[in-house]
Amino acid sequence: MKDKSFAVIGLGQFGMTLATTLAESNFDVLVIDDKEENIQEIAEKVTYAVKADVREPGVLKNLGVQNVDVAVIAVSENIEASITATMQAKDLGVPFVMSKAMNSLHGRILSKIGADEVIYPEQSMGLRVAKNLMSGGYLDIFELSSEISLAEFKIPADWVGKSLSSLSVREKHKINIIGIKQGDDVRVEFGPEERLPEGCTLIAVGRNRDLDENPAFWHK
Repeated sequence: MKDKSFAVIGLGQFGMTLATTLAESNFDVLVIDDKEENIQEIAEKVTYAVKADVREPGVLKNLGVQNVDVAVIAVSENIEASITATMQAKDLGVPFVMSKAMNSLHGRILSKIGADEVIYPEQSMGLRVAKNLMSGGYLDIFELSSEISLAEFKIPADWVGKSLSSLSVREKHKINIIGIKQGDDVRVEFGPEERLPEGCTLIAVGRNRDLDENPAFWHK
């Protein structure tokens, strides 16, 4: 097992996927949910799975949540459970507590009671899908901040065999190419004079306005 350990509290679709992915990567994962069917579904995939109501005082301490490195409070629909679990995890001294919020008001409450990070998975995915649809030629685009995004796009035909230096990508398009992807292989170390291979995917980072300025370009 890897050193870092996790507790995932709440097994909706987000919590279930998160816990399973962490466990498949050989992390220690404790999951807690109040539905027996969810516990049965995931029990053989994670280190420890237990049915419990996180609204009960002291329940997280009794289950050893104070021993994990990261607690993810994936309950959001039940605001009482979300707030109670977040407060308990922080009171137990868990180094990093990430809490899922249903809306901005819920998120502000979670921040005020000590959540180290508040996430909005549905909102984030909706924004990502919308940006992918609007960006036209990008294979994928991930917003790093309100101003900066990382994008993947197929190499334009007239870039094949040329170098980034000769193409003057940064000067002409105000983006930086930070990776070259071929199949499952991703390289981040390459010289400005290296010739770009046919059929590859390029990974770029730049300001949203520059990435969005002329999406039709990436269809070339």
